[in-house]
Amino acid sequence: MSVSVAENLDGAEPMLFQPFTVRGLTLKNRLVVPPMVHYRAAPGNTCGAFHNVHLGRYALGGFGLVFVEATAVEQVGLINEHDLGIWNDAQVQSFKPLIAFVKGEGAAIGIQLAHGGRKSSSQRAMDGMGPLTAQEIKAGAKLWQPVGPTSEPVAPGWLTPHQLTTDECRAMVRTWAHAARNAVKAGFDVIEIHTAHGYLLASFLSPVSNTRNDEYGGDRQGRMRLPLEIVEAVRREMPDTMPLFVRVSAVDGAQNGWNLDDTIAFAFELKARGVDVIDCSSGGISGSATAAQVPRGLGFQVPYAERVRNEVGIASMAVGIILEAQQAESILKNKQADLIAVGRQSQFNPNIAQHWAHDLGLNRRFEDWPAEYGWWLEKRIRTIEGFATPTGVVRRDVQGVNAKE
Repeated sequence: MSVSVAENLDGAEPMLFQPFTVRGLTLKNRLVVPPMVHYRAAPGNTCGAFHNVHLGRYALGGFGLVFVEATAVEQVGLINEHDLGIWNDAQVQSFKPLIAFVKGEGAAIGIQLAHGGRKSSSQRAMDGMGPLTAQEIKAGAKLWQPVGPTSEPVAPGWLTPHQLTTDECRAMVRTWAHAARNAVKAGFDVIEIHTAHGYLLASFLSPVSNTRNDEYGGDRQGRMRLPLEIVEAVRREMPDTMPLFVRVSAVDGAQNGWNLDDTIAFAFELKARGVDVIDCSSGGISGSATAAQVPRGLGFQVPYAERVRNEVGIASMAVGIILEAQQAESILKNKQADLIAVGRQSQFNPNIAQHWAHDLGLNRRFEDWPAEYGWWLEKRIRTIEGFATPTGVVRRDVQGVNAKE
């Protein structure tokens, strides 16, 4: 059921804005808002006003697929007490208004199922993204023991995790299956499994953090066992028409850590188990940051998506400092990825999908914007015609115009 990487090609318009079909879902374009944690859950780790507004604006902004951030499959798997969860019915119900709004605006909506593992019970990113301090705990921050493949902490100063027993690993598979059932019940279009950035499943994959000697450790096959069992369990809970994504840290960026060859082997196993898209990120196995150990630059993770796509024959999603429409378009045309995830740049400009359409010659009269916006903006063209572009870029070569930024 996985999408063929040769499908969905039509040269009549920019690839970035061509539809993309995977299983029973057709995205209106190739632009995706990836999961980004914000630590603003409503009481009970539910979805409330902040997430409705925060994620809803990306649907208004023209994205084809919008992901809800890392959402815990159980309470001990919260990265921070302020994260979203999907282990109970109140949480399931809380997502429904957001899902209805996003779908109503013509976008698809996905959820990233996650477990913080050794990084659970830690600081919010804006507070340092490290272990909770004594001052924060004294002020009321919730503290609990995280879990991991061993009792080795993420780094010095972090909480010591409880080492999951073999039976607890097996029970963890059922925990993820239950969360997947809840995601389907809530009405999400896509599920993504988080196996990146040093969280629970990434810590099982990496030889840096997984030094177990039971069936869930040892060689690469043993270290992949828990993530693959979880993928199988999640896939069983999903309709055949529903796409399944997996986010990977393509490389740990650490000495003797998980590497790109490991990711290729993992991707073949994922494809065999019904995964449709590999979301290629990197880093995060030790310390707080996600990719700090991996050198950054324009499109720095695109080569990971390219190799997974072309060696494994599975659709891939590129992410990581993709800043311009032409850059995104070239990634697709060069067959380096099938989807483009725009994270921080989408926070800088929630309408970036619409702006990129203008940059690539589409929506000259705002016809694909929401009607409530497009009507006003199309009329605005008449006002600024002669000294600015439709998107408001001032033409400084026009004589006699005292234009200001």
